[in-house]
Amino acid sequence: MATNRATKSGFAAEAQRKVNAKYNEELASESLEWINQVTGDNVNTAGDMDNFYEVLKDGTLLCKLANAIQAGSVKKINNSTMAFKCMENINAFLEAARNFGVPAQETFQTVDLWERQNLNSVVICLQSLGRKVSS
Repeated sequence: MATNRATKSGFAAEAQRKVNAKYNEELASESLEWINQVTGDNVNTAGDMDNFYEVLKDGTLLCKLANAIQAGSVKKINNSTMAFKCMENINAFLEAARNFGVPAQETFQTVDLWERQNLNSVVICLQSLGRKVSS
């Protein structure tokens, strides 16, 4: 999780600020609203980084989304809060997203979400997935 990393300083801190500056709360909120519509869940759709991360960090909602789009896309959803199980969920979603036609450059790395390194790339992936499944 993000709390397991040392606080960034110097160039790393500046690079992280630049990554975070690209994050778009409106698109994040749209993505969460779309997930609610597709899955039938009722998660908080506030687009701030904290909420976006909390809602998606364990990967279960992402797996539900993949299965709502196409049943059986994710064979097993781990409900454990153990790090490696959550990362398995995120990886399973990413594999499903690629199978749905999301280009590799529009997906994200597991750590981008799990360690909160680049939430903007998660938003981009969800937006791309939305376009792919609605076309």
